[in-house]
Amino acid sequence: MQLLIKSISAELFTTIYPNENEETIFLLHGGPGVPMDFSPLIEQLTVKYQIIVFDQRGTGRSPVDSATYSIDEYLEDIGAIAQHFGITRFHLFGHSWGGLYAQIYAEKYPERVSSLFLSSPSSGTGEIWKETENEVMCFNKEHSGFWGWSKMGVKSLLGLFGSDKAYQSLFKQVLENYIKGFDPSFSATDAMVENVRAEPINKTRPHLLKFPLLKNGMAYRFPIMIAYGQYDIYGKSKLYVKKRFPNATFVEYEKSGHIAWMQNKVEFFGSLVSFYHLR
Repeated sequence: MQLLIKSISAELFTTIYPNENEETIFLLHGGPGVPMDFSPLIEQLTVKYQIIVFDQRGTGRSPVDSATYSIDEYLEDIGAIAQHFGITRFHLFGHSWGGLYAQIYAEKYPERVSSLFLSSPSSGTGEIWKETENEVMCFNKEHSGFWGWSKMGVKSLLGLFGSDKAYQSLFKQVLENYIKGFDPSFSATDAMVENVRAEPINKTRPHLLKFPLLKNGMAYRFPIMIAYGQYDIYGKSKLYVKKRFPNATFVEYEKSGHIAWMQNKVEFFGSLVSFYHLR
């Protein structure tokens, strides 16, 4: 079932996969402003859980009305969707920026969270966000070649001026950088990036840079999984996440990068089965 749900200064295009009387998992995509196809995960998780996915504010089919893209607005979006469906407690699965989004939500509203699965999560806010941006930049520069990197620079500049098309083209190259090393036949298509939007990419960043650093070693009373690929886009900044959640289960998938469910399916889906008790 698909519908638009009203939140602060935004309507959120939301898809729910109902599973009556079962617990709910929210799947949070990356970016900001760059959604991901979660269908392989949904197929596995709907065996036991109700699943909710949504285009984050300003992204894809989620229109905004004078949004500031503040972190408080992002947090309210999850709350608005949960309230709409009458859900008071739920699991959070976040990939990339979505993994940081999940961490921020869990720190502010731990009583609402049943578990965290952080799939290649961004490492933090403030200065840590700058550090991870640099790691991602270095990764893409290394994997693009001179001309590819030059083209990415032009597209990024046009994106900063508000061009959705420029960012969509940019993220086609990004996807290829992330995947081609594991699947040489992969070729990014327009359909894969059609919901990428410039406004959330450009307007969320300043709020992440000024947001306080997340706390370390909080006594969370729910299970946490932190998972990265052996050749992920993040480097030393991953240590911030490990320090933040010292009691979490930490996994690094061999022969895998930033999208582990595509690159090491056996180990990644094994983690899903184990963490969510699917069998």
